[in-house]
Amino acid sequence: RLTRSLPDFAKLVEVFDRNGVSFVSVTQQFNTTSSMGRLTLNILLSFAQFEREVTGERIRDKIAASKAKGMWMGGVPPLGYDVVERKLIVNEREAELVRDIFRRYGEHGSAARLVRELSAEGQTTKAWITQSGRHRAGRTIDQQYLFALLRNRIYLGEISHNDQWYAGQHEAIVNASLWEAAHAFIERRKKAPRDRISKHAALLSGLLFAPDGQRMLHTYVKKKNGRQYRYYVPYLHKRRSAGASVLPATQDVGYLPAAEIENA
Repeated sequence: RLTRSLPDFAKLVEVFDRNGVSFVSVTQQFNTTSSMGRLTLNILLSFAQFEREVTGERIRDKIAASKAKGMWMGGVPPLGYDVVERKLIVNEREAELVRDIFRRYGEHGSAARLVRELSAEGQTTKAWITQSGRHRAGRTIDQQYLFALLRNRIYLGEISHNDQWYAGQHEAIVNASLWEAAHAFIERRKKAPRDRISKHAALLSGLLFAPDGQRMLHTYVKKKNGRQYRYYVPYLHKRRSAGASVLPATQDVGYLPAAEIENA
């Protein structure tokens, strides 16, 4: 099969013509050197494209209907669950970690502190085995992953499709009280006024890199006395909000004073 898209085929024929190449079928009596052959091929391609689009619509409708029934339709299994016969089954050891993350965030609401604690404990994201038998190792939990986990309603026993949530066929891991305690801090985080980093000049933004190739991000710290101190920090260091224990000391250059580097 060469293509199932008419625009795609038209571009291919142009390339063929420029290079003195013709497309000939060995199973059907047509080729692109004649006008009748091109007409025949265009008609066949129209039906092929129609078939592809109809198949896509049917698959999308089937997935939507299955998710509306609460079925798991594949993808990376979330932390706390294993996939057994295309169903989400609670992994008790991981489920306890998920509950602990919700509980601890609901107590103090500090994502940076929680990420540091999880890193010190050696906790990682989901480690799983694909259908082809490949092992996917877990990675260090950073703030991005942490907030994605805290906002994932799959832990309430629901399944999402196109930003809509349906009652799932799997067992919930987190109860309503844990969910509400954690999301009280998340909502407070949304409403809290913040100084945008764009207000502060960053001369070397996008130009400065750490020795190991990490992009250096511009950030600042506001002290109690009201003074602000600007820094450049490696991408992974900022995302994980951790100290020297997260990255090897030879790679992690930590916080570098912005004024001194810019002046240099």
